[in-house]
Amino acid sequence: MSDELRFKFGANWKNYLAVADQNRILAQQQSLIARFGEDGLHGKRFLDAGSGSGVFSFAAASLGAEVTAFDFDPDSVACTQALRDKAPGAAWRVHQGSLLDTGFIETLGRFDVVYCRGVAHHTGDMWAALENIANCCDGSLLISLYNDQGKPSKRWTAVKRAYCKYPWLRPVLVAGAWVRLWGVKFATDTLRGNPLRRWRSNNHDQRGMSAWNDLIDWVGGYPFEVAKPEQVFRFFRDRGFELVDFTTQGGGIGCNEFFFRRRPQTQA
Repeated sequence: MSDELRFKFGANWKNYLAVADQNRILAQQQSLIARFGEDGLHGKRFLDAGSGSGVFSFAAASLGAEVTAFDFDPDSVACTQALRDKAPGAAWRVHQGSLLDTGFIETLGRFDVVYCRGVAHHTGDMWAALENIANCCDGSLLISLYNDQGKPSKRWTAVKRAYCKYPWLRPVLVAGAWVRLWGVKFATDTLRGNPLRRWRSNNHDQRGMSAWNDLIDWVGGYPFEVAKPEQVFRFFRDRGFELVDFTTQGGGIGCNEFFFRRRPQTQA
């Protein structure tokens, strides 16, 4: 895929890190504790596949994990390295590489925990990326993928492609998406006397992104692929994983999140 049709995720993450404070990073740490327990990552080999800002790598390293992080985007790699420099004693490697590069993934080794939230569906070949993720995981796999809404997903794909292809159109697309995604919330909160209540609360969500950066990521996030929950379940079931927990969007916009664990005696 040509660079002009690929969203600059790393540049968006740089903007996010400029406003990220310790409270936001601690929120990501708490989300990992909620999933794996206070000591559940200590000494575990943890792969952050598509590290973005690096905040989840930082959180995992602070919980005692042996972290390997990589990203395709050089700016995202730089973000992750900048956070790693703030934890000089951590067991934490950072690389530049692609989820689609099977040879590269194999050089990283195997992992007790693989973390890949909101990444595989932006590679341009989602199922190949998921194959590589499955092949390097010996334990737990936490993954999120955009929900397949059918026709609405196709319309959003067109919006995202237009955002990347036509820079002059971006303000219009962002404004339209804000109205679509936030207009009703803003109006309701305004009537209740606090117009930015949910906008501000979104700045502390568990995905590690501010409301503004989240909006830009959504509108511009191309390549863009989607999957139905049952497709993801069957894909990993057939590769030796069992579904431990999951959260779906109930047919709506956004990502379905899956927590898989490799069944015993099924190492790739």
